Amino acid sequence: MSRCKKGCNSQNRPHGAGHTYQDHYFQLAKKEGYLSRAVYKLMEIQRSYRILSRGMKVLDLGAAPGSWLQFTSKIVGERGYVVGIDIKPIEHNFPPHVSTIQGDMTNQEFVKSIVKQFGVFDVVMSDMAPDTIGNKHADSARSAYLVEQAFELAKRVLKPGGHFIAKIFQGEDTPLLVKAIREHFRKVKIVKPLASRKESKEVYILAMDRTTQSDNVDEN
Repeated sequence: MSRCKKGCNSQNRPHGAGHTYQDHYFQLAKKEGYLSRAVYKLMEIQRSYRILSRGMKVLDLGAAPGSWLQFTSKIVGERGYVVGIDIKPIEHNFPPHVSTIQGDMTNQEFVKSIVKQFGVFDVVMSDMAPDTIGNKHADSARSAYLVEQAFELAKRVLKPGGHFIAKIFQGEDTPLLVKAIREHFRKVKIVKPLASRKESKEVYILAMDRTTQSDNVDEN
């Protein structure tokens, strides 16, 4: 597993200081005007791997409340375009090159409408997470299912050479998912940003440089 290194916050934190750790990023997000602390996970990944660049078209799944949209829209600039989707409403005044949609990514008719409306993307990101029940096996299985949904969409809308990133709660399904994703990308890594709590099972599957063609078909 890789930790983001280039430009990442390297502050040492004592074991068991999870609440202080969380408060640090929560307070930093408030200070810097971001909608949630999750933005620092994407920032660290971007500093290390440069998956986003100016002019890109980006799809953000599980986008609420919108901190990834805020950061991504700054990187891609006005010549880029960012689409954010979440089952919850995304209530924020984003710049004109950001579109937000409320919808369920497990609803195939909704997914078809997204494919038809927006076409292909340079990057597909998923920060989707299930409602957890405290059972690590069930929680990881639900998380893996959401990654599967994101990956199936990515296979349809991601350009060759594009990048895919998805949050997952590590479990027994993770190796099989990573294996399936590797078949479509030049490089795949498991990344745990420093902004993720150390005790959390949360990691990100980072797949770079798609080597296969889009699976997209005419939805008419």
